[in-house]
Amino acid sequence: MTQNELTRITPDTPAEAAVEVIMRDGGVIVEGLFDEATIEGLENDLNPVLDAVDTGYDEVFAGNKTKRASGLFARTEHMATIALNPLYRGIAERILNKPINVFMGEEPVPNPAGMHIGATMAIKIGPGQGAQPLHRDDSVWLWRHPTYQREARVQIMVAVSDFTADNGGTLVIPGSHLWDDERAPRLEEAVPTVMKAGSAVIWIGSTYHGGGQNITSDQYRFGLSMGYDLAFLRPEENPFLTYTLDQIRSFPEEIQRALDWTAEHYLGWVEVGGQMSDPMELLSRTDYTSTGAGLPSHV
Repeated sequence: MTQNELTRITPDTPAEAAVEVIMRDGGVIVEGLFDEATIEGLENDLNPVLDAVDTGYDEVFAGNKTKRASGLFARTEHMATIALNPLYRGIAERILNKPINVFMGEEPVPNPAGMHIGATMAIKIGPGQGAQPLHRDDSVWLWRHPTYQREARVQIMVAVSDFTADNGGTLVIPGSHLWDDERAPRLEEAVPTVMKAGSAVIWIGSTYHGGGQNITSDQYRFGLSMGYDLAFLRPEENPFLTYTLDQIRSFPEEIQRALDWTAEHYLGWVEVGGQMSDPMELLSRTDYTSTGAGLPSHV
């Protein structure tokens, strides 16, 4: 038996309390998480981008009446506001960044998992679009369920327009993160995320969800999504080919690091001067001018 809707919380809810709800239900709705200025900024920046792209051609998953755009940190400064939101980031840290002890010689050393930004996407579901197949985001890494040890992703979908049951509000099956891999999701088990613009739904990679149908509405449903993933997993959206070096240098340091311009726990280092170094060192060097053509000969 599926509950009728996800639990709703407010932006001042402590991250620990929000995590309790998410790990119980698979997701949570945060009402009024982003202010009007942020939502207006997203609309002003991203509507022209989405207006210029075609709808998808995949009737099953991408949608043939749905518009999508990615690489959002280069397309709107408000993307950083989403990624660095204290509640969302705090939830992701608590769910993903769980350390384990590893031995360095005879001494156990705590080794945090770390997290990075896996993908960004603005999505406008148009009139006439059917429901997206229900799926788990962590299936891209062949994750197994139930996830007794750790989750792979903490996802957010921000309502840039109002989400309703009729215009394609994201469908979620509460409690489905606890299912094994033999149970298939059924559309009648899913509940729509009904929320006002500025609100957001946050869920984990093991929760079944999908875009809702927009059959009776005559308006686009506009949402913005991104995920924090375990840092040792390959990101869905390749940040090194998505953004130019100049764009990376223009982002806040927290975003640079979250887009994998960092070396944590021996992953992601680059040789500089014969040493395993943090890629952040390269961003401050005027002689480093390419993300793909190799390092300067004298590094």
